[in-house]
Amino acid sequence: MRSISSARADRSVRRRMATGATAAVLGLTVSLGGALAAPVAAADSATLTGVVLGVGADETQRTVSWYSSADTAQKIQVTPTARLTGGAFPADAAAFDALGAANTAGGGHHRNATITGLKENTGYSYRVGSEGNWSPTYSFRTQDFEGDYDFLFFGDPQIGSSGNVAKDTAGWKDTLDVAYRANPDAELLVSAGDQVESAGNESQWDGFLAPDQLRQYPVAATIGNHDVGSKAYEQHFAMPNTDRSAEYYANGDPDSNTSGGNYWYIYKDVLFIDINSNSYATSQGGGGDAAHAKYITDVVNQHGDEAKWKVLVFHHSIYSPASHAKDKDNKARRADLPATISKTGVDMVLQGHDHSYSRSYEIKDGERANPAEQPGQGDIYPGPGGVLYVTANSASGSKYYDITKPDDSGTSGSGNGADPSDPDRYWYNSVQNQEHVRSYMKVQVKSDKLVVENLRSGTCAAPNASVENGSWCNNTSEKQPVGSVVDKFTIHPHHGDGQQLQVDVPEPAPGEFGWTIDGYNGLVDLGTAKEVGGDHFTATGKINPIVVSDTRRSLSPWSVSANVSDFKDARKTFSGSYLGWSPYVLDPGAGAEAGSSVASGYDDEGKGLAVSRGLGSAEQGHARGKAKLGAGLDLKIPDTVGKGGYRATLTITALSS
Repeated sequence: MRSISSARADRSVRRRMATGATAAVLGLTVSLGGALAAPVAAADSATLTGVVLGVGADETQRTVSWYSSADTAQKIQVTPTARLTGGAFPADAAAFDALGAANTAGGGHHRNATITGLKENTGYSYRVGSEGNWSPTYSFRTQDFEGDYDFLFFGDPQIGSSGNVAKDTAGWKDTLDVAYRANPDAELLVSAGDQVESAGNESQWDGFLAPDQLRQYPVAATIGNHDVGSKAYEQHFAMPNTDRSAEYYANGDPDSNTSGGNYWYIYKDVLFIDINSNSYATSQGGGGDAAHAKYITDVVNQHGDEAKWKVLVFHHSIYSPASHAKDKDNKARRADLPATISKTGVDMVLQGHDHSYSRSYEIKDGERANPAEQPGQGDIYPGPGGVLYVTANSASGSKYYDITKPDDSGTSGSGNGADPSDPDRYWYNSVQNQEHVRSYMKVQVKSDKLVVENLRSGTCAAPNASVENGSWCNNTSEKQPVGSVVDKFTIHPHHGDGQQLQVDVPEPAPGEFGWTIDGYNGLVDLGTAKEVGGDHFTATGKINPIVVSDTRRSLSPWSVSANVSDFKDARKTFSGSYLGWSPYVLDPGAGAEAGSSVASGYDDEGKGLAVSRGLGSAEQGHARGKAKLGAGLDLKIPDTVGKGGYRATLTITALSS
């Protein structure tokens, strides 16, 4: 395995200075080099499908998962996109070996690998497979590893739920197209679960994985009740820090043909915790909600201080407004989990399952925390232990559930009583919405607030499989168009009784290395050569001084060198080897040391400045600053050279690592 952090090649900067025996012209050029070789191909017959980009343990990582028809050794190859040449990967592209095994159903094999060592604000290209049998090339881009960012949350796509996989896929693809056209810089794609209708149906999984965005933006997928009945979820996703202990499986058996496990990751300033809510009661065989409560507590105790925000994700909404609101299992979760969620300082809980939208009041320990909070209030200031619970509607339009009526079972704990201010709304919900229209959620993570929006990604029109199948729709595209807001609210953190202070420290400037001609880059005129000794001519002068500036924090070595072309006057010429020099440092700084003197080739039959010679340099660890370099020129010309005004070009090359 090679790290994505490849060594940076020395950068070469060239400028050209013309010099002459009687006259000279000076010019400038810049060149940067580096052709990249393509890897040698080898044969492999595996068919590669289902590629999906996943979140890593932090911003510097990504996971990639895929299916393979053959059980062959495979890997991810990844490189900064800027290093591709004609679509070909460089020979030294980073490679990460894949893990995997045979699929439990449907044949074939699954593979996954983790990309590490990513750099911020960099475009990357990647492919999976092996030499001679690569997948298409996909790409993603990292952004700043610190500061504000947005992520998108999508409710149950449940491809196949309408009975028409193609229509469900069309709605899912359209939602992602709408969401990422509006939010191209969103950094995560978080799913509420129920990716498919039937856990082991690979045709439905093909529909879920069809959108290109699932290979461009890192996905954090949640296990839904429709995903749990097969190993397909585990085969398609390799989530970071996954704990697949028996207690996190509904039946308590990780070796069974079911999916399970809990996982967590930190992305910038958010600790995300994702649990398998299919396991809720020990009577099922697993550890139930008690195991999840301990898991949440342990993760927060170990990693809570590493992030400013805590977001919990699980599939079964415990404060939803529709068909599942009164389910026995959801009422059990509503009794079991809120106290732990409040105690551990979770800020927001993201859920799905009920195919409708709702946003709770501030909830603490299973009770309304602030009776003064108004329905639909835009700014929420939770106190200690106050949590907002959000349920996402269908992102594909495959199925919607209608909002149900409260009952008289109580207005706290697991009760489903009415809000005193509205008999048609559950006591726990500030906002409830169902239009039978696709939607998604955008979460803006800021240092001092979370801004949450529920946005329409469709209208009553197709693609909207449920409505196409005859269900009602309450939406007018003129008043509620695609992209319009269903609900928007802001969570402001609790700062306690004291005053919290914050300062943002930027990345220190890396500094720069460069050089320039000091002053006007005029003619270096060596004048009229003088005859000496009856066998040659001599001319002397000085190059225009070179100013080197190095402010790099790396204190890396640098060097400046030069070579001269042949001297020409129309068709007459003589060798540049007859030019020698004596470098010196005019103004010290930047660790500058003068290069060695070079004799004219007339004296020693050497090459003089016809080959590259050092003007000045500095070693690793030198002081930052500026230096001015100069050199005396010594030209000796055989008397066999014809009369004329000759010119040559002195090419200056600066190297820095």
